[in-house]
Amino acid sequence: MSRRRRLSAAVLAVLLGGVLAGLARPAPAMAHEATTTAHAEVTGTGTDVKVVLELEYDLLMKSAWLYAEAYEAKGRAEQLRQLKINRAAVIEYVTRRFAVAYDDRPCAPTMAGDADVRPRGKAAFAVLTFAYACAGGPGGGHAISSALFPDAETFVHSTETIVRYTLDGRQGSAVLVAGSPTLRVGERQASQQIGEFFLLGAEHLVFGLDHVLFLLALLIGARRLRDVVVTASAFTAAHSITFLLAAMGVVDVPGEIVEPVIAASIVVVAVANLLGREDDRLGRWRLPIVFAFGLMHGLGFAGALDIDESGSWELLLSLLSFNVGIEAAQLAIVAVLFPLLVLLRRTPAARWAPAAITVPIVAVSLYWFFDRVPLPL
Repeated sequence: MSRRRRLSAAVLAVLLGGVLAGLARPAPAMAHEATTTAHAEVTGTGTDVKVVLELEYDLLMKSAWLYAEAYEAKGRAEQLRQLKINRAAVIEYVTRRFAVAYDDRPCAPTMAGDADVRPRGKAAFAVLTFAYACAGGPGGGHAISSALFPDAETFVHSTETIVRYTLDGRQGSAVLVAGSPTLRVGERQASQQIGEFFLLGAEHLVFGLDHVLFLLALLIGARRLRDVVVTASAFTAAHSITFLLAAMGVVDVPGEIVEPVIAASIVVVAVANLLGREDDRLGRWRLPIVFAFGLMHGLGFAGALDIDESGSWELLLSLLSFNVGIEAAQLAIVAVLFPLLVLLRRTPAARWAPAAITVPIVAVSLYWFFDRVPLPL
């Protein structure tokens, strides 16, 4: 493909992305993905327990069967107002779906204070604090169960609840899913914890389309196996560094910054592919650019897991398992896509196929960028 045609393709991708961003901004009620993750921080020094839940705002309000005025609320102030107005319905929904027991006897929940709202990635999350009064004497054991946002509600599927706990003299984390909805503190083995967070990390990469498109853009620009190894290694090292630092609470960058930059990273790498690898300046800067954007992708991974406590082997084990899951999924994607791209380059379609793949990547990523940046109406 001539340089003029490559430039034309890049301009076309930018224009298409601008059109998508202007015409197809999603409604608030549809802002969540096909799946969601609930977060629960559970603490207690005796029989009674404190639980801080973070649940996707619009999904919570829809699941509580509230009116569109509630789940389509824009802005933190209005969302807080709706949470206060609909406090009883929200409590009723959450306490039916999330439970704490002590020695197999249910603990009585009471919502403490008012709900809060905080951004997490691309969505607003309601923050709810509950006090669970548990009957019984010392020496017993707690169990935590979550059936939040089940498939039967049809709003989302495959919900996962990430639980962080400091209970019964133990500290750790676990992933609760429909097939395994209950955590009995002290019963889960380290091998089970490793498997849970390994799968969580792999799923986050595979189902995180922005990360997959970034990898695809990198592979389109790679001509040799050596290019793939060097580029993938730089990306892996970068996102591993920031993932661990952010997840352990050492680095804190707001999602409002991280998410648009992740979208922009795909645009930059993909447009560089359209402009061609023959440009020595692009080739010289490719690796530093990949490393820099890899740092931002690591912050995005950490935002998904949101474990920000340090000093615990159990939490460190969860973080490492999650990161290894990411790397395994990334390796699998590269192992599948790069040979296919190599075969494609040996066909007559090699003259136009890379641009045909890259143009929609640029367009979609530009749409994500403008959608994630809070622009004035």
